[in-house]
Amino acid sequence: MKFAIIKERKNPPDRRVVFSPLKLAEAQNEFSEATFKVESSDIRVFPDEQYKTEGFEVVTNVEDCDVMIGVKEVPIENLIPNKKYFFFSHTIKKQPYNRKLLKAVLEKNIELYDHETIIGSNEYRLIGFGYYAGLVGAYNGFRALGLRDGLFNLPKVESLADLNEVKAELDKIQLPDNIKILLSGTGKVARGAKEILDHLKVKQVSDALYLTSKFTEPVYCLVDVMEYTKRKDGKVGSTLEFYKDATGYESNFMPYAKETDFFIAGHFYGTGAPYLFTRNDAKSSDFNINLVADISCDVDGPVASTLRASTIADPFYGYDPQSESEVDFNAKDAIAVMAVDNLPCELPKDASEGFGEQFLQHVIPAFFNNDADGVLERARITENGKLTERFSYLQDYVDGKE
Repeated sequence: MKFAIIKERKNPPDRRVVFSPLKLAEAQNEFSEATFKVESSDIRVFPDEQYKTEGFEVVTNVEDCDVMIGVKEVPIENLIPNKKYFFFSHTIKKQPYNRKLLKAVLEKNIELYDHETIIGSNEYRLIGFGYYAGLVGAYNGFRALGLRDGLFNLPKVESLADLNEVKAELDKIQLPDNIKILLSGTGKVARGAKEILDHLKVKQVSDALYLTSKFTEPVYCLVDVMEYTKRKDGKVGSTLEFYKDATGYESNFMPYAKETDFFIAGHFYGTGAPYLFTRNDAKSSDFNINLVADISCDVDGPVASTLRASTIADPFYGYDPQSESEVDFNAKDAIAVMAVDNLPCELPKDASEGFGEQFLQHVIPAFFNNDADGVLERARITENGKLTERFSYLQDYVDGKE
C-alpha cells in the first residue's frame, strides 16, 4: 500500500498537512509494510527538507501511489482517476459549490473518504480540526474586543509560530473587570475556546449564578443544548432526544443574551434545531451581546448576526440589529462579529500535528487490519463510480435535482 501526502492546491493557500514529518516517521515505523511519499509543496508549514530529513521521498508526481491524503478540496483537474482520496470535500451537506467536484470524483472512479465522515461506531467524529478552531476563534474574539474598544492590540494568530506564542500574547493583556462571556457547546471546538478562557484566568461560573449575579471580575459560563433550548411543552428535555429530533424544542437563549457581553459560539448546529437568537431577538432592548465570535459559522443561521463568513485577512465586521445589515465592526450600537470559517489555517503547525495524531490512531491501522472497526466502511462516500449506500441520499444532488 502506497500513501501520498499531497500538495494543497486550493486558494487561498492552506499551509496545513495531515502528517507532520515526525508523525509520518512514526507511521512508517509502526507500519513498515507501507510506503509513504510526499508531494513537493512550497506552501506547507513543514518544508520539503524536513520530510527528507526523516527519510521520506519528496516527489513531484504521486501517480504511482494508491491513497492520496490531503486537507482541503482537490481541484477537479488535479484528481487522479482510480485512486483513494482523503480530504474535506464539503459535499455531504449538498453544498452547491462542490457538486461538480463530487460528480468528477464519480466519473473518475475515485474512492472518496471525507475527514468529516470518519466516525466511530457511536457516530461521533474521530478526527478534525475543531479544537484548533476553538483556540483561534476565542483568541480572535478577544483581538476584536481589544481593537474595537482601544484596550489592547493582539497580533494576528497567523503571525505567531505556535500555540505557545499565542498564549504568550494573551499574557500581556487585561480584560475589562465586569465582562461576562458565554460559551456554547461541549465538543472539541468548545474545549479549544475554554482553554483560551482558562489561560486568561477568566472565572467559570454556573448558569444559575451567571443569570442572576453581577460580577467585579471577568467571568464565563459554559452552556450546552439543554441550557439554551427547552421543550415547547414545558417538560424536561433530553440531550439524546434533542440530537435525534429537535423539532419539539425552542430557544431559551434570551435569558443568557440579557446577561452576556461577549458570546463565543462553539456549538454544533443540527438540521431542524431552533435558532439560538433571531434578528428580532437582537432588536430587543434586553439583548446585551455586543461581540460574537461565531466559530461554528453557520451563515444566516442560528446566530442572527452571522451574515457571512469573514476571512483571515479581514476577520471582523459589524451587524446593525435595527437595520439587519452589515456595518463597520466598531460602529456605534453594532454587534462586532468574528466569523472566519477556516480558523485552524491560522495555526497550521499545531493543527497539523494534532490532526496527524488522530489520523494515525484511527485511519491508517484500518488499511492493515481489514478495517476491523469499520472506520473505512462508514467513511467511504464513493466506490466503483457510484455512491455507497450510506451516502445514496446525495444522488439527487449529484444529478443537479437539489
